[in-house]
Amino acid sequence: MEVNGLRKSKKRDNVSQDVHDAMNDFGEFDPWTAWAYKPRTISLLLMGTCFLIWASGALDPESTASHDMATSVKRGVWAMIAVFLAYSLLQAPSTVLIRPHPAIWRLVHGMAVLYLVALTFLLFQNRDDAREFMKFLHPDLGVELPERSYGTDCRIYVPENPKSRFNNVYETLFDEFVLAHIFGWWGKAIMIRNQPLLWVLSIGFELMELTFRHMLPNFNECWWDSIILDILICNWFGIWAGMYTVRYFDGKTYEWVGISRQPNIIGKVKRTLGQFTPARWDKDEWHPLLGPWRFIQVLCLCVVFMTVELNTFFLKFCLWIPPRNRVVIYRLILWWLLAIPTIREYNTYLQDRFSQFTLKPVKKVGAFCWLSLAICIVELLICIKFGHGLFPKSMPAWLIVFWISVGLALAIFLLVWSWRIHRTLQRKEQ
Repeated sequence: MEVNGLRKSKKRDNVSQDVHDAMNDFGEFDPWTAWAYKPRTISLLLMGTCFLIWASGALDPESTASHDMATSVKRGVWAMIAVFLAYSLLQAPSTVLIRPHPAIWRLVHGMAVLYLVALTFLLFQNRDDAREFMKFLHPDLGVELPERSYGTDCRIYVPENPKSRFNNVYETLFDEFVLAHIFGWWGKAIMIRNQPLLWVLSIGFELMELTFRHMLPNFNECWWDSIILDILICNWFGIWAGMYTVRYFDGKTYEWVGISRQPNIIGKVKRTLGQFTPARWDKDEWHPLLGPWRFIQVLCLCVVFMTVELNTFFLKFCLWIPPRNRVVIYRLILWWLLAIPTIREYNTYLQDRFSQFTLKPVKKVGAFCWLSLAICIVELLICIKFGHGLFPKSMPAWLIVFWISVGLALAIFLLVWSWRIHRTLQRKEQ
């Protein structure tokens, strides 16, 4: 471990063996799956052309003619999306992930680009028009919704309540956000695979809720809800389950024998299901204390993570989207699919690993990292633009003093750390 946070890349002793392993991961040597990895771009182009001819009525315009302009525009937009996703499926850049198939992640890349383009379009609208535009995505949207406050009554024991004396606790326990917390942190643990970093994110987001509770009623929680239920129960259980999953797969010995070479039907089924698990579980060594620059790099990851989560709540508030609406679920699923290759690419970049496609050291962040950061920024800009005038309450003075103090302490810490490293290097040179 270098004191200045820079590590030299390890040289590979046998490049030909690595190429063989990479090809084997892609299923080149198994006759049952080899067909899925052969390029068939021309064949799929011809099939897509036939589909467009049939769907657009290019040869018979009268059969598909529509007198409703809105219907024609919607069909055209969906066709445009389908063509772009088909192009992404075939031609988009591959990522570090190869399971279940590289084309799946190319398709995710295309979906993320479409989401970024749609967000950019939304950014150039005014708030009222943006809310009306959301009706095209779901007919129930575009209607102002009341925001629920979880901190109105923080009493654990309510003797005058006719339903239950612990009604406040029951309502919080059976809220949809409880399961969202558990499954969300389980997924984050599988992606990040570092328990201290996960706890930093867990406590950090609770601080974000405390910081912005004067803006969103949804963040106004009772102390026992925030500390006991969120951090110590839901987040802990999700992190524990996720890290247990990581240790389970990390401790297994992987022998990726082809499906055709499995001895029985059960073995073939297990191998088929195994195609949807990672080809290998790499160690994600974040090393935030490796040096000042690495500390900043890991801190940036935490900031982006918490910004994406905050964007979820602010977008719902500004665009009048109910928590259980499908649009929220689709966005979370897309972000989950996008975060999987993003975390892998970023960790590969930090550890200066070799790319399994070019066998060269990774010198820049991957396409998914760039795309995730771009989406996060545009979402944040939408929240800032559409949030003007919606938050009349100003941030409390003690919160401003607190975050200024945290920023100054962090800056002093990094400066002192860098100065000590510089002094150490000077002594070694003398």
